[in-house]
Amino acid sequence: MAITKLHGLAILVTAGITGAIWYHHPFSPDSNQQPTTSSEEGILLMTNMNQSSCQLSREADLNEASPMLPRILYPEPLLTKPGRRDVLVLTPWLAPIVWEGTFNRDILNAQYMQKNIVTGVVTFAVKKYVQFIQGFMSSANKYFLAGHQVNFYLFTDNPEHISHLQMAPENHLFVIPVRNHSHWQDISMSRMDIIRRYIHSQFQYEVDYLYYIDIDVQLFEHIGVEIIDTLVATISPWQYTTRRDSKPYETRTESQAAIAKGEGDFYYTASFYGGSVAEVYKLTTACFKGVMEDRENGIEARWHDESHLNRYLLYHKPTRLLSPEYYWDEELRRSRIIQVKRMCSVRKDSNH
Repeated sequence: MAITKLHGLAILVTAGITGAIWYHHPFSPDSNQQPTTSSEEGILLMTNMNQSSCQLSREADLNEASPMLPRILYPEPLLTKPGRRDVLVLTPWLAPIVWEGTFNRDILNAQYMQKNIVTGVVTFAVKKYVQFIQGFMSSANKYFLAGHQVNFYLFTDNPEHISHLQMAPENHLFVIPVRNHSHWQDISMSRMDIIRRYIHSQFQYEVDYLYYIDIDVQLFEHIGVEIIDTLVATISPWQYTTRRDSKPYETRTESQAAIAKGEGDFYYTASFYGGSVAEVYKLTTACFKGVMEDRENGIEARWHDESHLNRYLLYHKPTRLLSPEYYWDEELRRSRIIQVKRMCSVRKDSNH
């Protein structure tokens, strides 16, 4: 992952040691300098490539050895005995829906260990939400992609709250100062812009996959490489049994987040989503553009950035869906189909 030009100061907390680090990147997220690309989709590509080099990049390495998996003992898969019969496990566009009982983590870990991928997690702790940093970081450090390389990018207006966080050897925490906003809606809707700008200036050089997770959650079970895919969305725990016409989509046609009556697949939460760096860049860029167009027209989508997320995912289908197990709300009555609660929202303390 190339590093070229002085970017800025971040705080690194790893293995309990706090230090200052300078990063070198081609563009500053706060700069007006624009990258030279042939299209929005070209953020990860050099634009001065000639035709022959482009052709060369598509050639397969026919001599590269295919790595073998280690010997693993596991139950025989049987076509007539699916792991789950009580839930939908495949969408009409053939994207898997991940539930407990639909995968073997030992096999997946063995596959992904050979790929040596790095995953990034973005979260925001501004204003009163700094109270959730300790709980989120300690549980995510233990349960999120355990044993794999993870970079945690924590944006906060209170960096002095970050100290003595013990991290696993393969994990790194980067604390990035960010200004807060007077209204939580503005904080919510500015996240998409911040994420896309940092993808462009920094994250694309450091990670292969990137996920956004709300800070006010705690992990209670492992969330592993079963979540890794090109474009990943999480089905909202509040809406997973709701029929299409009752889902809380934005329906006003004057909004860029509008979903017409009779349309829509699932209702996705904006509390946990991600995918490849390039796809998350496209998603956040499109959602931020929609937010800004709505603002210029004097309208605010029903559920803010979540409404724009659902609109985007209707027309850009996710390649993998996470069941409500991956983001559960303890205020809800737990259904028997929810066999495990991997990550749960934390109740807010109004006194903070």
